[in-house]
Amino acid sequence: MEELARLAGITVRTLRFYRERKLIPPPRREGRIAWYDDHHLSRLRTISALLERGHTLSGIAELAEAFDHGRDVGDLLGLGAPTEEVPVRLTPEELADRFAGEVTAENLAAAMELGYLGTDGDEIVHISRRLLDVSAALVREGIPLAEVLDAGHRVRRHAEALAGLFTDLITRHASEEDLQRLRPLARSVVDAELSMALDRRLRKKP
Repeated sequence: MEELARLAGITVRTLRFYRERKLIPPPRREGRIAWYDDHHLSRLRTISALLERGHTLSGIAELAEAFDHGRDVGDLLGLGAPTEEVPVRLTPEELADRFAGEVTAENLAAAMELGYLGTDGDEIVHISRRLLDVSAALVREGIPLAEVLDAGHRVRRHAEALAGLFTDLITRHASEEDLQRLRPLARSVVDAELSMALDRRLRKKP
């Protein structure tokens, strides 16, 4: 415990307090000896970084619980990585910086439930760099992250329906092997229709 506290730059008393608050997982025990590892050190450094960013200990405890009980990266990627989207690895501190003041336990749980986030050891993995960048940009514009995630949930339902429509169309007239080759056509149709729909919406505004 003394060695861990020294490496983390905190006092043993603070470390004991963090253990009592369940901010760090319990050590591995062998008889009367408690063994800490790099995971504990990483968690303590994350706590210090989040405190510096203005998070409260209560908020960090909620984040830690959501983080520890969230889906891991294997569940996130399912049968394999997305064929076109690029996953992004983030530390909890980097995620907090991206969404300053908006990284709450509720938002973290919602993002994990939606399949945007997974965990890999002490790192967070976002399924799509494009979605991460767009979400962060919307939050910077003043839109609450909770509403961005809710919109993502609704968009997901429409996207699934569009994917089903295109898949059915192709498989009726071609083979399943053609789906991968022809998927850019589906994206072009959706992009064009969304662009025209936005034009129509904007023209309706006074």
